[in-house]
Amino acid sequence: MASYAIIFFLISSLLLLRAVSAVEYTVTSNAGGTPGGNRFDSQIGADYCRQTLVEASGFIWSIFRQNTAADRRNVQSVSLLIDRDYDGVAFANNNRIHVSANYIAGYNGDVKREITGVLYHEMVHIWQWNGNGGAPGWLIEGFADYIRLKAGYIPRHWVAPGGGTSWEEGYDKTARFMDYLEGRRSGFVSELNRRIRNGYSPDYFVQLQGKAVDELWAEYKAAFGNRD
Repeated sequence: MASYAIIFFLISSLLLLRAVSAVEYTVTSNAGGTPGGNRFDSQIGADYCRQTLVEASGFIWSIFRQNTAADRRNVQSVSLLIDRDYDGVAFANNNRIHVSANYIAGYNGDVKREITGVLYHEMVHIWQWNGNGGAPGWLIEGFADYIRLKAGYIPRHWVAPGGGTSWEEGYDKTARFMDYLEGRRSGFVSELNRRIRNGYSPDYFVQLQGKAVDELWAEYKAAFGNRD
């Protein structure tokens, strides 16, 4: 019986790898000669980033349990651009991820690990469903940081489990909450992502967890001593 499970896992993994490989991933630096561009070339590199995009896609699909093309967004190519004149951190738009060379230049720490985490976060925006634009921003960013959390690339400044004042704060606060809810019901995150394919309703929390989101948040805070 165990051997059949292993064979199924290997076949599923092979099919997933083939699907990931079918997507075209490109990396372009527009910051050559700048401090950030030079640090990108010497400490991170285009080849590493391209491989990270590939690995992040497979990881995201596995977390979202998107085993077939019908489960996923129809994305044929993903581009990563290292931008010279952008002062933020990163953003994704139209299957393009933009990362700030200024952020790379100024980051104090292991910049390769940090950018890996940033890429995992931004790749979620490439693949996640967003309720045809109707899903709230806190949930969209919470999904992205949840994937970053599960991939093991969280930065030092994140809140600890139980941190935050509202589930609607997004990013790390919402990601920690989602991790709690996943522990409460395995498959919650993947099912919630599936349900917001065409729209969003706060009732999804009731349907999947049996309680309204504000009740769940109160339980979450209590479970970790109501940390702020």
